[in-house]
Amino acid sequence: MGNKRRPELLIPASSLEVLKTAVIFGADAVYIGGGAFGLRAKAKNFSMEDMRVGIAFAHERGVKVHVTVNILAHNADLPGVEEYLKELKELKPDALIIADPAVFMLAKEICPEIDRHVSTQANNTNYGTYRFWWEQGAKRVVSARELSLKEIREIREYIPEEMEIESFIHGAMCISYSGRCLLSNFFTGRDANHGACTHPCRWKYSVVEETRPGEYMPVYENERGTFIFNSKDLCMIGHIPEMIGAGIDSFKIEGRMKTALYVATVARTYRKAIDDYLESSEKYKANMPWYMDQIVNCTYRQFTTGFYFGKPGGESQIYDNNTYVKEYTYLGIAGEVNGNVCRIEQRNKFSVGETIEIMKPDGRNIRTTVKGITDEEGAPQESAPHPKQVLYAELSHEADVYDILRREEPGQPRYLS
Repeated sequence: MGNKRRPELLIPASSLEVLKTAVIFGADAVYIGGGAFGLRAKAKNFSMEDMRVGIAFAHERGVKVHVTVNILAHNADLPGVEEYLKELKELKPDALIIADPAVFMLAKEICPEIDRHVSTQANNTNYGTYRFWWEQGAKRVVSARELSLKEIREIREYIPEEMEIESFIHGAMCISYSGRCLLSNFFTGRDANHGACTHPCRWKYSVVEETRPGEYMPVYENERGTFIFNSKDLCMIGHIPEMIGAGIDSFKIEGRMKTALYVATVARTYRKAIDDYLESSEKYKANMPWYMDQIVNCTYRQFTTGFYFGKPGGESQIYDNNTYVKEYTYLGIAGEVNGNVCRIEQRNKFSVGETIEIMKPDGRNIRTTVKGITDEEGAPQESAPHPKQVLYAELSHEADVYDILRREEPGQPRYLS
């Protein structure tokens, strides 16, 4: 490995099931949210008991757990935040991700033994800000998405060596400064900074000129119009050497509202890419086609490198549609396994006779045929049409516990810009 910095691979989890998937498929650390005080209010999030189980599951396997407490608090929030931090103190996560200075100081007072990380919501764009948070007791700062790798390298030069930098490497890009958005609140009354974002930066917009009310004029950049706020998804799988070279300690995947299939895909692919590069640059380059092929095997918008190589301009926007590309459908996770029969909680419909895939943490994708389906009472079924129904699927190949079952969706275009 030489002098290469070994980065942490930090994976999101929306539920206990997804946390376990992230751990099994290669995460060094997982970040989760509780039922309140995080910025993904629409995510399933964790009950305190699920959080306790998840932290234990991760710690048994040497994986850290970070908990988001990153709302921008109003007066009425502070008593609840204080009680929540007392509960987290008992659960012993490895770190708290915090944006608000008041919440930061409460955490410092109530649970000083838990590391404090400063969220990207705090608009961390210069080394002076990093040093400020270090002096307040922060171990890590999450860089603003608007920073270039050149700027991050400079930050690394001006902060203590033991201070950690966390930066996004993959996933959706907030177009408001580091996610500090007011559009959602203005349009719908749902506060993005309290976790209730309606994603207005994904809507289609027209321009209305002041003296012509009611006349909606599209902003054309080609013959099909434009989605002026609609960012592509960040994807830096091809630039891990540059990310490590910038002095980044933690590679963060966005997606705390995503499925287990998404989490398994990004965790497995980035895990292999990071490990390959740390082993040798030649191995990393040789396996690039595999990384690029795998990373599109879950829902995504078209890809961009964001601001890392300078101001992205028009190439970071999607101009013809705002929909996700979907290569595979998530069917479920293998639970208990008995020979070629595995128990699953079904997520999407599949049928007897279909060819599906078993997605394994080690990088293998095994095509298999569904030979039979039975319900919990042993009654045979021709298909699995009911979401979250518990079923037993007989496959032509043996699966292992925590393997992902998925189905390829033919005819989907692949965007690898």
